[in-house]
Amino acid sequence: QVQLVESGGGLVQAGGSLTLSCAASGRTFRFGRYTMGWFRQAPAKDREFVGAISWHDGSIYYSDSVKGRLTVARDNATNTMSLRINSLKPEDTAVYYCAASLKRLRLARRPDEFDHWGPGTQVTVSS
Repeated sequence: QVQLVESGGGLVQAGGSLTLSCAASGRTFRFGRYTMGWFRQAPAKDREFVGAISWHDGSIYYSDSVKGRLTVARDNATNTMSLRINSLKPEDTAVYYCAASLKRLRLARRPDEFDHWGPGTQVTVSS
């Protein structure tokens, strides 16, 4: 059984920054073997890929829509991943999800390519 839990969401003013965390656990879950990703979903919109980080060399891929404002990092020793968002905009308002995929980084972009999901954490950016 795999459990992913996000934390760090909240209400932030536009222009501010926020760091989200994802903690992974599970008796047979080998965090270091998974590509880890972040998605977000705004009301009435599809779930959107934000960024993902490789399990073996730390390579990172970001969505063009957020590139330059986000930083994804992972710590395989503590089974955690983070997402730092700078220069927040109202359009960043969404539920943010962390996810784990057994696919390599270059193949992990769509929600159906990820195997495990957290429940999400709400980020609201006020103008």
